[in-house]
Amino acid sequence: MATVELTAENFASTIEGSDTLFIDFWAAWCGPCRMFAPVFEGASEQHTDAVFAKLDTEAQPEIAAALEIQSIPTLMAFRGGVLVYREAGAMNATSFDQLVEAVKAVDIEEVRQQAAAAQAAHEAEHHGDDN
Repeated sequence: MATVELTAENFASTIEGSDTLFIDFWAAWCGPCRMFAPVFEGASEQHTDAVFAKLDTEAQPEIAAALEIQSIPTLMAFRGGVLVYREAGAMNATSFDQLVEAVKAVDIEEVRQQAAAAQAAHEAEHHGDDN
């Protein structure tokens, strides 16, 4: 099994526990999703240093709604638990492979520092914290 099936039970832990994670949001009735599925599966077999997960938006509507998934397929990529890519639409194998390589090249520590700085700025802005 090259891909992980995401559910409400393992969604957060999969994001938190993966250095590099790609999530394909899909549904059985979606033609472009069915076309993208073998591309995603093929990449998961080729890039064994990343986690590839699929979330069925029909089986997990609460997660899809919480993430405001408007159209499928939607692809998300995380590095070190931080969202670094989100786009709707199917990709061909070449484009997806280029995306996988680009995401894997992202510096996790830099992403975490930027996320921490953004979080601190957000908290200062919303709590009147002027320290």
